[in-house]
Amino acid sequence: MSADTTDQHAAAAGPGGGTPGTTAGRGPAGGTAGGRPADGRASARRASARRAAARWAAGGAGVVLLALLPLLNLSVPGILPTPTYQPGALQLLALCMLMAAAALSYHLLIGVAGLLSFGHALYFGAGTYGLAILLDRMELPLLPAMALTLAAVAVLANVTGAVALRVTGIPFAMVTLAFAQAGSVLVRRNPAGATGGDEGISLNTEHVPDFLVGVGNTRNLYWIALAALVAVFLVVSWIQRSRAGHVAAAVRENELRVRVLGLRPYLAKLLIFVVGATLASVVGMVYLLLQSGAVPRAVSADLTITLLVMVVLGGVGSRWGAVIGGVVYTLLDQRLTALANSEAIAGLPPILHVPLSEPLFILGTLFILVVLFMPGGLTGAAGRLARRGSARSRRSRDILEEAS
Repeated sequence: MSADTTDQHAAAAGPGGGTPGTTAGRGPAGGTAGGRPADGRASARRASARRAAARWAAGGAGVVLLALLPLLNLSVPGILPTPTYQPGALQLLALCMLMAAAALSYHLLIGVAGLLSFGHALYFGAGTYGLAILLDRMELPLLPAMALTLAAVAVLANVTGAVALRVTGIPFAMVTLAFAQAGSVLVRRNPAGATGGDEGISLNTEHVPDFLVGVGNTRNLYWIALAALVAVFLVVSWIQRSRAGHVAAAVRENELRVRVLGLRPYLAKLLIFVVGATLASVVGMVYLLLQSGAVPRAVSADLTITLLVMVVLGGVGSRWGAVIGGVVYTLLDQRLTALANSEAIAGLPPILHVPLSEPLFILGTLFILVVLFMPGGLTGAAGRLARRGSARSRRSRDILEEAS
């Protein structure tokens, strides 16, 4: 279980690990049942607060560095196609950040509320196609069109979520998949020529500000993608720490106990579902601006499975894991295509050339290795390494203190 989820459970459970407002786990003389003194708990809380502050400080420094990348001339061979100030690298990095933000919105469902949805792409696609249709047919300015799209997706999420959450587990996943498939069929049928069918729909730039149009303005789109990622991360963090987030996390562990406590798990799960869907639509709208169009894959179950893989790859239950998983998967997905078509792969024997020329084969193999050998994903592996290093450091200090 990740540090994010652990902190959340601790907040939901209250002091002593029991239900809120109880003194479960207390032992004699104000200690815990195991005799741990109160100052030990205070020290643990201070250490946890220091770790949280360090994570936020590192995240803030990372955001500042990312914001400065378009102004720097940095080259990362094999990962970025061009130096960081050129449109090729900025386009790829912006796509990575948008996919990380989409994975964060899916993290709210599966990582916080434990809702396995196969239809999350419906709301991403609704944001993408909704904004494209409004700009094309109603000729609204960009901001009013985005606001109207956001309101429409919120209504859609409330309606579909209210129906889907009447069931749980696999039936819930199947209902969300059915909704997504209905949306995909609607897009491909191209009603009144609005969606463009299988070819998708291009962005009508007539009412889009000039600083967001054209390859020369990729830098501005990059900054908007970064702002979207930061905004989604902050909203997800706030929701996780809210009362609804704590209730949803408790429902994931034991819904019956939550009902016994007099809480309403259905409303908490519906709120998480709607917020996740709305955030996905925001990402979808920025994706439309970045890609200058929408394609049917934006509504397909394939995209939802991709988001699920990103979350699992980074670490289920961790916000940072969703971000890292989204970035790593997108980089691999984009750059492995170039590797698969390279002369080095073409010169290999057929037994190696055939599988390695398929990027999805390589991605699938890497995902299987992570699942088998890295429980908790990439962030879980990093956390275990950090704890081992900290344990070695403490043992070294103890040995030095004893020697002195």
